[in-house]
Amino acid sequence: MQAVILAAGKSTRTYPLTLTRPKPLLKVANKTILEHNLDNLNGLIDEVILVVGYKKEMIKKHFGDKYKTIKLKYVEQKEQLGTAHALSVTEPYIKDKFVLMMGDDIYSKGDIKNCIKYQYSILTTIVKDQQNFGVIIEKNGILKDFVEKPKTFVSNLANAAFYCFDKKIFRCLKQIKKSERNEFELPDAIKLLSKGEKMHCIRAKQWLPIAYPWDLLEADKILRKGKNIIGKNSKIYGKVENSSVGNNCKIKGTVKNSIIMDNLVIDKDSIVEDSVIGENVYFSGKIIHKSNVTSIVNGKEIKINKFGAVVGDNVKAKDIVINAGCKIWPNKIVSNKTIIKDLI
Repeated sequence: MQAVILAAGKSTRTYPLTLTRPKPLLKVANKTILEHNLDNLNGLIDEVILVVGYKKEMIKKHFGDKYKTIKLKYVEQKEQLGTAHALSVTEPYIKDKFVLMMGDDIYSKGDIKNCIKYQYSILTTIVKDQQNFGVIIEKNGILKDFVEKPKTFVSNLANAAFYCFDKKIFRCLKQIKKSERNEFELPDAIKLLSKGEKMHCIRAKQWLPIAYPWDLLEADKILRKGKNIIGKNSKIYGKVENSSVGNNCKIKGTVKNSIIMDNLVIDKDSIVEDSVIGENVYFSGKIIHKSNVTSIVNGKEIKINKFGAVVGDNVKAKDIVINAGCKIWPNKIVSNKTIIKDLI
């Protein structure tokens, strides 16, 4: 059986982390998002077709042409014209039944097994803020309709973007038109397919969507199961609590509830909490963390339950204080400052 993983997008909502790498290569619990998904497909899937685009060479270099028992094939989406368009570029390589999943969310093996019991299925999850999701309307477990980000309540079941299809989906892809966003939207094709086929709605037991940098922290906490994960050749001289620390790190200060990537130094007396720190960073100072924080993403204020900061790759930060919700772009050199807004 085959799988298609969509991994072509630029992911501006996860800046500054995705300025230097594609989103599927972001790490959670010291493994990339893509590795988590490939591990959960291993033993169920023979071949994965990766639809790549943004920084595609990094993904190819990281994984090569095989992952454990899974053969890997790369297909480029040269223009970002939506999820339906991304799937359409794989048509020449699809043999029959296959699964489709997003390269920036983490899916569990149990949910994958439940979906592939059926010829056609879609993974769903219960949400409180249905106005932020593509919402599923189903009857007796069968898909009846999609409503994109409804303003009034129609259902609390959201689309978790994992599907079982066969080659019939490609006929439907050819019939849809561009949406208001000027993209070819996959739900439009699925609605067409569901008119002639039973699309089973499977309730997710563990779906970890990664839309923003702080979503990495929530996924990390769940996958670590409350334990620290410390990478190879990393030395802990200070204190690490409820965190992931990558490879070749020196932690001389205090790290709590955070993701620390590879090859960095958290210097003596520094405090990092509820934060994500990129690769090859030197940090001395303090990150302030708070509840009910706002952070600016693509010009909009996003509310976060609890958060510190994000520091991009290759930053050198000496004796600084970073206010909650702030982000530092890659390659910055900063010292003896209080950061009160994003340093771009």
